[in-house]
Amino acid sequence: MISKIKKILAGMLLVVALGLPIGLPVLAHAADTSALCTGAAGNVGDVTSAAQSTTCAGASQADSSINNSIALFLNLFSAIVGIIAVVMIIVGGVQYITSGGNSEKTTKAKDTILFAIVGLIVVALAQIIVKFVLNKAAGL
Repeated sequence: MISKIKKILAGMLLVVALGLPIGLPVLAHAADTSALCTGAAGNVGDVTSAAQSTTCAGASQADSSINNSIALFLNLFSAIVGIIAVVMIIVGGVQYITSGGNSEKTTKAKDTILFAIVGLIVVALAQIIVKFVLNKAAGL
C-alpha cells in the first residue's frame, strides 16, 4: 500500500519536474505583448529621431501581465507541493502508527514527516522571495 502511494507520488513529482521547463515559457508567452514598443514609426528608410517612437506606454502593462503569469504559476506550484507534503505527512503518520515499536520504522516515519515539513517551509520561503523580487522588479 505504502509502496503504491510512493510510486504515485514519484510519478506526480516526475510529471511536475518535467512540466516546469515546458510550462513556464508557455505562461511567459501567453502574456499580452501587444502594448509593447514597436520601434521606429514612419517609413522604413526614415531613421531620423523624430520618426522613431521613444515612448513605451505599454511596457508597464506587459510587465504586470508577466508578473501575474509568474505569480499564478508559483501559486499553482505551491498548491501542488502543499498537497504532496500533506499526503507525505499522512503517510509518515501511518508509518509511525504501524511501526510496532521497531526503531528503524519509527525513525523512517519521523524522517518522512520531517522532510515533508521542511519541504513546506522551503516552498513558503521560495514563494516569499519570488514575490519580493517581482514587487521590486515591477517598481523599476
